[in-house]
Amino acid sequence: MSKQMTTFGEWPLKRLMTEVCGSGHKSADDLTREQALEAFERIIAGEPDPTTLGAFWLANRWKRNTPTELAAYTDLMCEHVDSATPDCDPVDCGANYDGKGRSAILGVGAGVVAAAAGTPVVVHSGDRVPTQKQDAYKHVLDELGVPTEVSPQTSAKMVDATGVGFYYQPAFNPTVDELFDRRDQMGVRTFVNTIETLANPADANVHLGSFYHLAFAKKVVETFEESEHHDLDRVLMFQGMEGYDDIRPGLTKVAEWNAGDSDDAEHFDDFEIETADYGMNFESEDLHVDDIAADSASITEAVVTGERDDQFADAVALNAALRIYAREDVTSIDAGLTAAREAIDDGSAAAVLDDLRAF
Repeated sequence: MSKQMTTFGEWPLKRLMTEVCGSGHKSADDLTREQALEAFERIIAGEPDPTTLGAFWLANRWKRNTPTELAAYTDLMCEHVDSATPDCDPVDCGANYDGKGRSAILGVGAGVVAAAAGTPVVVHSGDRVPTQKQDAYKHVLDELGVPTEVSPQTSAKMVDATGVGFYYQPAFNPTVDELFDRRDQMGVRTFVNTIETLANPADANVHLGSFYHLAFAKKVVETFEESEHHDLDRVLMFQGMEGYDDIRPGLTKVAEWNAGDSDDAEHFDDFEIETADYGMNFESEDLHVDDIAADSASITEAVVTGERDDQFADAVALNAALRIYAREDVTSIDAGLTAAREAIDDGSAAAVLDDLRAF
């Protein structure tokens, strides 16, 4: 990453480490919005020494970022994002970019089924993103023969034409993509792994994401609230398998936030999805596969064409239901599940997949 001629303020990363955030997870102070903005400006310009950058990222991980810091990092990132807004109003699905390593990726099939039921969906990811560098949305779509390495403008046309759109990180977020090598050398996740999922390249009004713990979902919601770039109407975060945006078998916690209007305060709530309540009696191990990308693609095709009626079909339908519910095209997960299964049974989902491949 080449260094740019940029004028900075008074907070180089080394000073931030010494005076603010580098003293350990118990005694470190949080950055102000202005400090966080300057820090990330320096990072994306390639200014910090690699040792200092690594220490800063690790210090942020130890002390845990505040919504103020994450909002600043996100806002500056979004200034460099090449967004392209489709005519429809899709659900933005920002799964963890570093992928999954054990279970099938269900979001492609869920997006296809949701689109067939009338809920447009946008997904986005990179290609072997650090630190896990595992399979993500792109690799399943590649296996299905769907074009992925396209411009954001083409991605917007894709979602308008088919109901599903894929945005490729190096195309819409090259500034973060240029940090690949530095992130790869870290060996652990950094705050970049969080904010890249919040890029919202389609300027959607609804965000669907995943988390490991409910407290993190609250932090992401507060990040959106403090962001000066984003102005979302609705956020759903849920406890996904492997941190991805796939509902886990058994109990899944869901956090739901709706922006308030002049007559109603902003609202944050949480609820639970129990797969057994929908007649789905399977365990996480039942969704494990050997080859994540190839097996996920073959499962996706078989499910959306109605050739499979097993735990994978149930899981795809339930994940589609959550996407339909997220956009408020239905008022309950039950209604979303009915719509999803109808879209599979009547051939609409298979038609969407055909359209994606032909795009």
